[in-house]
Amino acid sequence: MTLYGVGLGPGEADLVTVRGKRVLEEADVVYSPGRLSRSVALEHVPESKIGDLDFPMTRDEEKLRTAWKEAAAEVAPRAREGDVAFVTLGDPNVYSTFGHLRRTLRAFHPDVDLEIVPGVSAMTAFATALDVEVEAGAGLALREAADGASPTGPDRMILFKVTDAPATHEGLVEAGYEVRFGRRLFMEQGETVVTDDPSEVEERDYYTLAYAEKEALEIESATAVFERAAGDGGDSSGSSESSDAETVDAENGPLADGGKLLDVERAEGCEGGDCGGYYRD
Repeated sequence: MTLYGVGLGPGEADLVTVRGKRVLEEADVVYSPGRLSRSVALEHVPESKIGDLDFPMTRDEEKLRTAWKEAAAEVAPRAREGDVAFVTLGDPNVYSTFGHLRRTLRAFHPDVDLEIVPGVSAMTAFATALDVEVEAGAGLALREAADGASPTGPDRMILFKVTDAPATHEGLVEAGYEVRFGRRLFMEQGETVVTDDPSEVEERDYYTLAYAEKEALEIESATAVFERAAGDGGDSSGSSESSDAETVDAENGPLADGGKLLDVERAEGCEGGDCGGYYRD
């Protein structure tokens, strides 16, 4: 008998994982911390299966602790008798309310078995929504930017909780970043917005994020030669007589530094290419 923390993904019902859907369908009761996660869960289970938990909209830590103790007291006996799911948008371990429930259960109901079912997080979904490729070798930092904050330092950042887009944009631009915003990405609730104009997301919305990249940042990947050759009207197969030709092997794919890439991938168990990495000195 288990309590499952189920990540629902960013908000579209068909982005729930196959495992997450199965857990929801097999659970005896499904608890939700909010209206949006509840609406996604209802695409997979009947309303009669949804359990009610009350979470106050407050920053008073004592009231929040009381609410989580009451929630744990409600969930624990059900999880001892059968399988229970607690759903949350995104992933249960990334900026999620599930962490509060898990800590409270461990403190007051340590006998309850817990299991996490990961979900698609906004920190990965943003790349598709904003058409951003995070290449192998590129650093990417996760930061918060509530109330106009403009964190700086890393070459690339995803900023969560952007509640004052114009102020955040101004600070980042002054620090030498290019910025794009995404609001309610892959969510069925509300309008999805992708823009580099902060005025278009000026209205406060918790589900707004930003992607910031230092100006003129360049990451050179092994396959960049293909795009350059295509842009020059040349042979992008890697068989030309250019200096880049020796970095490509027709059977095994891109090589680097005399074939060390292939050796490294094999050593790391990446023969099929799933690791997505390129050898670098």
